[in-house]
Amino acid sequence: MTDVKFNSLGYLHLFWVVLALGGVVAYGFARKNRLLRRLATPHLLASLAGQVSRKRQWAKAGLVLAAMATLVPAISDPRWGVYYEDLPRRGIDIIFVLDVSRSMLASDLPPSRLERAKQSIGDVLDAAVGDRVGLVTFAGTPVLKCPLTVNYGAFRMLLDEVGVRSSPRGGTLIGDAVRLAAKSFVDPMKKHKAIVVLTDGDDQESYPVKAAEEAYAESGIQVFTVGLGDEGEGARVPAKEAQAGVFMQYDGREVWSKMNPAVLREMAMKGGGAYIPAGTKSIDLGQVLYEERIAKAEQREFETSRIEQRKVQFQWFAGLALLLLLIETFMTDRRVVEADSVA
Repeated sequence: MTDVKFNSLGYLHLFWVVLALGGVVAYGFARKNRLLRRLATPHLLASLAGQVSRKRQWAKAGLVLAAMATLVPAISDPRWGVYYEDLPRRGIDIIFVLDVSRSMLASDLPPSRLERAKQSIGDVLDAAVGDRVGLVTFAGTPVLKCPLTVNYGAFRMLLDEVGVRSSPRGGTLIGDAVRLAAKSFVDPMKKHKAIVVLTDGDDQESYPVKAAEEAYAESGIQVFTVGLGDEGEGARVPAKEAQAGVFMQYDGREVWSKMNPAVLREMAMKGGGAYIPAGTKSIDLGQVLYEERIAKAEQREFETSRIEQRKVQFQWFAGLALLLLLIETFMTDRRVVEADSVA
């Protein structure tokens, strides 16, 4: 069991909730005892509650708490036991360029532009099989978060962790991010490559159109752009990622962000790709972008790639939790032997 991995470690903090509930149960039993002693004498109490076993009540409560504690590792996605999976390579390399600037926290595309962008990348992964994918995040500075890989599980884990703090500096430099993505392709061939930019289009003079044009002309990399957010009224920009109702201000006025389709449309045109005006609509990027555009391009044939995987094992914990709950259901709190003590 030394190779046990939890894909959702954050859920392990729920053990504290179970521990707190255990304290509440203990407090409830103690308070019940005090109230009963105030209401009746020990002799009368023995007559009134003589058929109830306090030990069995504790045991039933303990079984429920144990079942809850067992469910915590179950929902944390435990995995162990290595196996190898062969994935066919279809020959398209895709690098996602994801905007993590603060304007991507705007909620005109609920729950936010950033979260919807991450969901859209997940849609593409669901449609792609065997293609290599990579991830560049950017705000004021672009960062290569994940080099090209066929390990979609590891890619999704990195994607889940992406937030507005994924870039070390604020701002929005789309052109710099496209240049970094273009340099991150390892194959010198001038085909079978795509950059997918997901952003609201706000740029601070990084020449994104020129970057897209150079990537396509010099390296044969198609540049696809996905515009996120309302291009009409726009939306207010939250001041903090986890603080609702507090918005950024400049010169005493709230900052509003609108999606800028013009620069994204020109990037796609000069980059030999296509512009997807997602706006505030819910679209399946796996179909609209990948299946209808990227997958129809000429593809290379590769030998099968073998990746290491760990077996999903949540069922053991879930099964144990179910067994504990069944035992609790069929257990009575009635006294069955005279030796049981009366509370």
